[in-house]
Amino acid sequence: MDIYEEILRLKKEGRPSALATIVQCIGSSPQKEGAKMLIRDDGSILGSLGGGCIEAEIIQASRKAMKDGSPVTMPFELTEKHGGLVCGGKVLVYIEPVIPDPHVVILGAGHVGKALSKVAVFSGFRVTVVDDRQEYANRDNIPDTSDIVVTEFDNVFSKVAADRDTYLVIATRGHNHDLDALKAALKTEARYIGMLGSKRKRALLFKTLRDEGFLQTDIDRVITPVGVPIGSVTPEEIAISIMAQIIKYRREHASQSFSNPPCSRFIEEDGAAQATPPSRQ
Repeated sequence: MDIYEEILRLKKEGRPSALATIVQCIGSSPQKEGAKMLIRDDGSILGSLGGGCIEAEIIQASRKAMKDGSPVTMPFELTEKHGGLVCGGKVLVYIEPVIPDPHVVILGAGHVGKALSKVAVFSGFRVTVVDDRQEYANRDNIPDTSDIVVTEFDNVFSKVAADRDTYLVIATRGHNHDLDALKAALKTEARYIGMLGSKRKRALLFKTLRDEGFLQTDIDRVITPVGVPIGSVTPEEIAISIMAQIIKYRREHASQSFSNPPCSRFIEEDGAAQATPPSRQ
């Protein structure tokens, strides 16, 4: 199996991975510069960087890199500690997380949902549109979306995955459907939950949630009215305002730990790491 084909397959499924590459070797090592190993989100691998404890450490660091969304470089001196690899050499491994496109789930395939799916796809998001009506949730009505799911709103997240990099927008056709979608959304880890609606609808739904045992901390996760205040009126304008808010929210909450950029450290002859490559005579 080709590593790059597997990366594309995982990304299409919405699964993160990490590509570990040996970027520098000094002395003897079981693999050479350019050797690659793919680490999946479940810890399984494709390819090899030499086996032993070095791979165990790389897998552990790769899973953290997937979570943080940040690349990392790791220097190794190959000793008996690394599974009996007494090569005496030194290697530098660069780990690059491959994060799938952020995921927008639109609950409701009406005019706003249709417009929002188009804007979200254009903005580089993976998009799933959900509705309980087959006549709305279909490719003829919504050709641009990544996925379409026909299901009841209270059952949606048994069919659609929603993790911390998922952005949920509730835009159903009525209060009861909004309530079902909202209760389902609050049981996920989704980073963003936005809901279309008036102040009156918000007050009514929030009261119902409290009466049913939801905590105020749960309710505070809901962003409503949704979208940035640009005076939007048409479905397209509303969609633009919502995506602007989602993009702003995502950038504000993105990991800032990019202090270890690619190939920023090199191994000196004594095994230490330095900020710039050793000079070549």
